[in-house]
Amino acid sequence: MVHPQALLDELGRAPEDPAFEHGSRVTSRRELRELIGRFTAGLRAAGLGPGDGVGIATAVTPEGFAAIIAAQVLGCRVVGVRPGLPVPQLRHVVSDVGALVVDVASETPELLGTVAGVPILRVGPELLAGHEEPVPQGRPDDIATVVYTSGSTGVPKGVAYSYRALTEGRVWRAPVPGSAHERLGAGFGRFLLFGTLTSAVMLEQLGVCLLAGGTAVVPAELPDFPWVLPRLRITAALMTVPRLHQVLDVLRSEDVDLSGLRTLVVAGSPVPPHKLAEAVELIGPAMHHAYGQTETGMLTICGAGEGHGSVGKACDTVEIAVRDAAGVPLPAGAEGEVWVRTPSALAGYWRDEATTAQVLRDGWVRTQDVGWLDDAGYLHLSGRARDVVIVNAVIHYTGPIERAIAAHPDVDQAYVVAVPDELTGEAAHAFVVPVPGREPNLDAVRKAVAAELGEAAVPARFSFVGAVPIAPSGKPDKAALRASIVD
Repeated sequence: MVHPQALLDELGRAPEDPAFEHGSRVTSRRELRELIGRFTAGLRAAGLGPGDGVGIATAVTPEGFAAIIAAQVLGCRVVGVRPGLPVPQLRHVVSDVGALVVDVASETPELLGTVAGVPILRVGPELLAGHEEPVPQGRPDDIATVVYTSGSTGVPKGVAYSYRALTEGRVWRAPVPGSAHERLGAGFGRFLLFGTLTSAVMLEQLGVCLLAGGTAVVPAELPDFPWVLPRLRITAALMTVPRLHQVLDVLRSEDVDLSGLRTLVVAGSPVPPHKLAEAVELIGPAMHHAYGQTETGMLTICGAGEGHGSVGKACDTVEIAVRDAAGVPLPAGAEGEVWVRTPSALAGYWRDEATTAQVLRDGWVRTQDVGWLDDAGYLHLSGRARDVVIVNAVIHYTGPIERAIAAHPDVDQAYVVAVPDELTGEAAHAFVVPVPGREPNLDAVRKAVAAELGEAAVPARFSFVGAVPIAPSGKPDKAALRASIVD
């Protein structure tokens, strides 16, 4: 069996159950499977087959998802085209697709100008006129999808997943009875689906929903958190840490009924322990904190009140090791780089052998995150290996500095970036979001950081900000913070 056969089987198991809900429109599992068959026939008629690249530029709709799955039925290489990409990045992303599937909501002059000469397959009656039974034709070692990173550090990297990874991984198959995957999926009766289908983590959670028999609920407008959750009777949702901060701002002063929420997965960046404790208090047992990467999918998940400040234990099919700079495994409690092994990991970076060789080692993925495992197997993150400030040739990870600042009772959020400094080479600049109505005493903050990490870790400069800019990935945009600094 090859991907997406397990999904097709699941859609046929309870054909009249809803797969998607968007306002008054409900798409049953039978209708979704039929849509996949129609797209399969249309893409095949356009000459597409195993190994061909297909760009997908659609809104979050049943048709957009069906187009992705149909292209994978044919064994194509799916390239999701994220909305709003700058033209240079857009050109890079679609540079080698053989056709572009586009819907009305996503068809822009910039997109059409960038793919001039590439066949355009518009979602509509002509493309969907035929139908064939979807029979997966993917070859295990062919690339099934290329997910491009946000490009915040330059040209987006293409994270390539093989058909083998999607077939053998945890998400796109029926969950193992009694597994953590099955327990997680049990809360996905009504999953809030929003944003873009090019998001690897959102698509992964959609897979959890559909394979667990749930319904993907698409809001008619941009979701107004947290009120959208009770209004649409949502039982499961995914959000980034900045969005969690927004939700907590509301819950501190307003009563929002979240009793129907069973699983809220917060991912994208670490949640400071004090903030996680507040989230558990205000949101309840639905609160989950997850850790993963585009290159690996979700690696760990931690439920409410679990893990003592960690990001949780390894998910099903995931192995975690902490290693030193030479790649030698370290014992529990020792800090080093986090390495992971999972069948759902990337095959490599698309047409980038040098970066692939740096990250993939004998079946293991170097996450370039720093952390340690405790005796019970919980993973604790210290920071990113690349998110550092080098002061007087000494490396300081920004993660611990941010957590030390954010532990102050008058600080809501803290983000640290490296800036050039004539005396020390680099210096740490901290951006602080105060608790509403409070003004942190910076002398006290500096003393707290020094007590926790030493004087050398205290940021040289601080800025108070009302909010932090968010990158297209949904994470705090440190590049924008750095660019906002005026000498």
